[in-house]
Amino acid sequence: MKILANDGIDPIGKELLEKAGFQVDTETIPQDKLAEALKNYDAITVRSATKVRKELIDAVPNIKLIGRGGVGMDNIDVEYARSQGVAVVNTPAASSLSVAELVFSHLFTGIRFLQDANRKMPVEGSTQFNNLKKAYAKGTELSGKTIGIIGFGRIGRATAKVALGLGMNVLAYDLYPSESEITLEFQGGKSVSIPIKTVSLDEVITGSDFFSLHTPFADKPILGAEEFAKMKNGVGIVNCSRGGTIDEPALIEALNSGKVSFAGLDVFDNEPTPLAGILTHPKISLTPHIGASTNEAQERIGTELATLIIEHFKK
Repeated sequence: MKILANDGIDPIGKELLEKAGFQVDTETIPQDKLAEALKNYDAITVRSATKVRKELIDAVPNIKLIGRGGVGMDNIDVEYARSQGVAVVNTPAASSLSVAELVFSHLFTGIRFLQDANRKMPVEGSTQFNNLKKAYAKGTELSGKTIGIIGFGRIGRATAKVALGLGMNVLAYDLYPSESEITLEFQGGKSVSIPIKTVSLDEVITGSDFFSLHTPFADKPILGAEEFAKMKNGVGIVNCSRGGTIDEPALIEALNSGKVSFAGLDVFDNEPTPLAGILTHPKISLTPHIGASTNEAQERIGTELATLIIEHFKK
């Protein structure tokens, strides 16, 4: 059995598959050459870069499984694949903590102006030190503030867990309303469970000091000019979910007016060529879609994905 790991796979996952008798190739095949290349394989694994659409699925009837290393499967026509007898698996839990930690990297960056300070200190630090010190002296704290989490699946819940540990209040919205508990675990085996009840999107938008998005791709932005107008003045917004969930031109306007004090973006409308106005804005903290890109997460993803593939083919 041959597997093409077109967007790569952690060495642990590759080793597990090879020990189980699979041949694993990690060479990246360009999207326009995949249909021909996949005729020599039984399965393909992808992350977010490679797209597996209906046309590709129809072109390679020999493919028996599509594996997604990560959570969202927006880049795969999942239902169509399954209707054609192709198994589709993913690893929804493996990267939750890594994404949540990146959310707070952006939040800490924004509340202390690090995105701007890191740009200006190398240029002006030796000549304008005191002026820069004064410019960045009005930071805020996260403790005691309210974070609005839009999308309360695994990653949203992991984000809530970090927020609660920092002493924040949590308002959560999800398409599927729920009541649940977030359990915080401490050294010595102690834990505390905190109940969380999802509320309406409007309650989240009007009641939060900071926002974190954790939704799949949407046909239209979840946050646009209308939503920004309803927010408190000076909010902070982080998006580590999908490009297109924030109206980027409206975000720039809100940043320029001061309605939004800062944004942290890991995903963009036009990946891999984000809008220049986003990339150069002094109030935006930027990362290149690396939410799940930690060593620990990639090991978990590789292990889980390999296990799912082995279980499927060894039935």
